[in-house]
Amino acid sequence: MFKDKLTLVPNLPGSYQMRNEDGQIIYVGKAKNLHRRVSSYFNRLQTGKTAKMVSEIADFTYIVANSELEAFIIEINLIKEFNPKYNILLKDDKSYPYIEYISKPFPRVKVSRYLNIKRKDNKKLFGPYPNAYAARRIVNLLNRVYPLKKCEGIKKDLCLYYHINECLGYCSKNLNQDDLAKMEHEILSFLNGNDKVLTTRLEKKMAEYSESLNYEMALEIKKELEYIKIVMAKQKVELHDLVNRDVFGFYFDKGYISIQIFFLRNGKLVGGKSDIFPLISELDDDLEYYIAEFYRRHEVPKEILVAENINKEILEGLIDTRFVTPSKGAKKKLLNMAVMNSKLNLENELELIKKDEFVTENANEELRNLLGLKSLYRIDLFDNSNLFGAFSVSGMVVFKNGHPSKNDYRKFKISIDKNDDYGTMREVIFRRYSRMVEEKSEIPDLIIADGGEKQVTVVKEALKELGLKIMVCGLKKNDHHRTNDLVLENLEVVEIDRNSNLFHFLTRMQDEVHRFTINYHRTIRSKGSISSILDNIYGIGNKRKKELIKRFGSVSKMKQASVEELEEILPKDIAQNLGNFLKDFK
Repeated sequence: MFKDKLTLVPNLPGSYQMRNEDGQIIYVGKAKNLHRRVSSYFNRLQTGKTAKMVSEIADFTYIVANSELEAFIIEINLIKEFNPKYNILLKDDKSYPYIEYISKPFPRVKVSRYLNIKRKDNKKLFGPYPNAYAARRIVNLLNRVYPLKKCEGIKKDLCLYYHINECLGYCSKNLNQDDLAKMEHEILSFLNGNDKVLTTRLEKKMAEYSESLNYEMALEIKKELEYIKIVMAKQKVELHDLVNRDVFGFYFDKGYISIQIFFLRNGKLVGGKSDIFPLISELDDDLEYYIAEFYRRHEVPKEILVAENINKEILEGLIDTRFVTPSKGAKKKLLNMAVMNSKLNLENELELIKKDEFVTENANEELRNLLGLKSLYRIDLFDNSNLFGAFSVSGMVVFKNGHPSKNDYRKFKISIDKNDDYGTMREVIFRRYSRMVEEKSEIPDLIIADGGEKQVTVVKEALKELGLKIMVCGLKKNDHHRTNDLVLENLEVVEIDRNSNLFHFLTRMQDEVHRFTINYHRTIRSKGSISSILDNIYGIGNKRKKELIKRFGSVSKMKQASVEELEEILPKDIAQNLGNFLKDFK
């Protein structure tokens, strides 16, 4: 059907965009030769996900580039902008935790996610730690064993930590620099892999506790020693040059790519990441995009070991590091091990993945047919929570192609009467989609409200005010708070077969939005501080929060303040909302 248009595509590098009948971009790719690559989708038999994608193509466009690297950059930028449904979606957007050692103004250690770490000369990073629990436990242990600074700010008097010898007295500013240097040397030595410095200290402490008949503390120290030995035993030394490197292995079979990445830090294998996804384009293109996207979110090591058929030159043009293909020795063994693990992962999980995709896609398709939609790629679901009559919040989760897209989840603080569930829904819908219209971001094919006919009506009214035409339905519960029926846009109630894939699909989405919203609600309540309380008032950002804390200092004094006093810092409507909220706060 594209025979004439394909003859006009040049034999040059560039990026191509596949579009559906609505003109939406559903896939973005790059090619060294645009004519050859674009034609390949239509002049050969396709299978799996590629066949499904090709069946939706109604048109294609392309951008000619000066080089393959330039085409790669265009591809990445277009994917970021349009988020096409058939491009690779990394399952876990979270970066791994690292241990930060901060030397100035005072020595501290803490666990931080890589994306949240601000680069400064007085910080050193150790990791990644794929096991976040291990990172937290090591930090807690270092704080117990060494007199690091544990409190925030500078206090007027020396605190309890100083008097029990767990702090050097940083608030006094009268520090022994030799003690500081020795402590820093030991901590950095341990974090670099020398566990003897810490185990020696712990053994000495354990002996001291035993001699003083404090067997409870001695037992705690013994458990920590055993844990360190387990952690260190898992970090098998593979290379001795102390270079931070990643090892990137992959295996392809039956239309799926399996990836295994190993993280080596200071000669030790500290963990890894595995992933499996269906092939859409050429194998090398999908792999190169995956690597580029992965290192946009994660630390770039000094060296990355890859297979021979990966284009190292194009990746080095985009990522500031060395890509190496080892031919022998320890590095080659590591790469082979990564490939072997990727093969085993695919063999062990492929059938489960196929079954999950079959069930999910069929349920998604069944819902699409039921609602009469041309396509159903993105679903937004909303839920409200006002447990115990306070801290009213709302949550939104997103499913794409039937799977959670956690990068798109959103939390909302509610500015209206906390007991007005319909008003809450109206506010959240208006806020979310007015912003999406303003930012020209991806609009969903379907909105699902956790509620019945009234909730559906409220959502439709809010969308109408925004001039948006998006299908809306609701999930209605029975008296036992279990999903009972699907409320359509015309308020018709459809009973769903309790044994069907569609029923389980809807229940899964409903459970996810409920879990997300309730967890947000509980997090807010558990904090209980003046700062976290103010976080729940719509219209109060960091600047206003600091001014309120500086002026009033406590929740009780803020409760005693008149609305007029609050208006000295806040606009009238926000001051009234805060005053009403604090009346019911206990």
